[in-house]
Amino acid sequence: MSTVEYDLVIRGGEVHDGTGAEGVIADIAVKDGVIVVVGEVAGRGAEEIDAAGRIVTPGFVDIHTHYDGQAVWDDATAPSSHHGVTTVVMGNCGVGFAPCKPEHRDGLIELMEGVEDIPAPVMHQGLTWTWETFAEYLDVLERTPRDIDICALVPHAPVRVHVMGERAFKLLPALPEDVEQMRVIVADAIRAGAWGVSTSRSTAHKSVAGDYTPTLLAREREIVGLAMGMADAGRGLFEFVAEVQDPDVIGEFEMVRRALKKSGLPGVYSLVQSGQTADANQDLWRDLLAYSGAAKDDGVDLRPVVAPRAVGLLMGLEGSQNPFSATPSYRAIADLPLVERVARMRDPEVRRRILSEDPYAESAWPLLEFLSYSRMYRFENPPNYTPDVANSLQAIADREGRPVQEVVYDVLLEDEGMGFIHVPFANYASGDLRVCQEMLEDPNSIMGLGDGGAHVGFILDAGFQTWMLTYWVKERGVMALPEAIRRMTSDTADVMGLADRGRIREGLRADLNVIDLGRLTFGSPYIAHDLPTGGKRLMQKAIGYEHTIVAGQIVYRNGEDTGARPGQLVRSGR
Repeated sequence: MSTVEYDLVIRGGEVHDGTGAEGVIADIAVKDGVIVVVGEVAGRGAEEIDAAGRIVTPGFVDIHTHYDGQAVWDDATAPSSHHGVTTVVMGNCGVGFAPCKPEHRDGLIELMEGVEDIPAPVMHQGLTWTWETFAEYLDVLERTPRDIDICALVPHAPVRVHVMGERAFKLLPALPEDVEQMRVIVADAIRAGAWGVSTSRSTAHKSVAGDYTPTLLAREREIVGLAMGMADAGRGLFEFVAEVQDPDVIGEFEMVRRALKKSGLPGVYSLVQSGQTADANQDLWRDLLAYSGAAKDDGVDLRPVVAPRAVGLLMGLEGSQNPFSATPSYRAIADLPLVERVARMRDPEVRRRILSEDPYAESAWPLLEFLSYSRMYRFENPPNYTPDVANSLQAIADREGRPVQEVVYDVLLEDEGMGFIHVPFANYASGDLRVCQEMLEDPNSIMGLGDGGAHVGFILDAGFQTWMLTYWVKERGVMALPEAIRRMTSDTADVMGLADRGRIREGLRADLNVIDLGRLTFGSPYIAHDLPTGGKRLMQKAIGYEHTIVAGQIVYRNGEDTGARPGQLVRSGR
């Protein structure tokens, strides 16, 4: 019997190296967490995987997530890790938990609850608050072995609040001395291992109390100060969210562009087509794509991060929102176990009362009044993310000649209350994904916006990587497999400056997926009660990821957690 030479050998798979090159049949050998051979491997591995008939890819790198809290209390980075993701970047949209003085903890929790829909009781119990500076926060994260790797941006809102206190929450302008302090904090955070800084200019980002994010009205000198903090540290990425449906948004981009040009560092921003139906401002996303191209020609690297499908809500009795959540009669039974709640809702008198009450008057969820019944759909099993407008709940009500609220009510009670209503609210105004295709085809765009770790009760888009392969490659055939893999591996790794991953190459980190592409599909969404305090969140697995490998160790096998924890905090500059 030959001597074991390697920790892991993957044999005979169609290896896609992440560069966009065509796949080749090859073996891969791994030793001490690093790829040491790509080609023909004669020696044996302590563990071997027969990958014949499978594709082998680099682990996926997701640059837009919100695991800032979950990473403190959980060593598993689900649901992203169920979809072939082996590295995530968190701290996006300007919200997070460091730096933070004790007196500002509640304010940052309220902001995170409002912006990213993570319940406050979960954060109050799950966050240890054994830090004040961003470096101390990173030290806390580093102590936990993980299923996959995490990277962190330093978020603007905590930095601003740390420096300005109540003046930040009141959206007052930063004084020159405030800006200088923020610049130092950002530089120190990046030297400690942050990968950049993030901010938000969006009026949609509010605390649970309805207050705008503290960063909303930050003036140009403050934005420049953040960018120059990165420059002082010699590296970093500037991530921002702006009001993409605002005709004056180009002015916001001009400000960021000037800041990036001065710093000499790159930036990314979130780009979607806003709104459920056509309006005058819905083509602004095209203007912003063109603007990014012009910035690139001017020597400023400013790239859009785009979603590969409609950003959609899942509304249900077990989620955090449904169309009747704010009615007094529903709120009176909202805390009952699902079985009891469904029984009560089937009572004719309870039904009559709920349907007679105003669903908007007492709602603390501002998005509700902007959602159209003509863009709500029964969520099917298997999941259907491209519903036909002719099958909207409004269309069903029109065909059946009854009020649409009754149809919505009945759909919520289907499957003993376990079903969902799907509400595409961005990128689907045309009733299809032509907008997403056009965004993805722009050579400057980056695939992302899955928001893993956020919106735990009503958005479940952390499986965008699976969608890229199943829809754009397999079903539609409009994107070649090597290119789809490149967009999720080397492209996203390079954006962040993660030079040790994103490609299958000798000497790089052995983060890999072995995928049965023919079987790859989504599982049905479900509710897991696994957050601190027993809090619930939407989860979704996938079928077809036979092995997900981090640093040479198999962390997921056929979708099941192996218990291996080779993942870690990754610090920039290390």
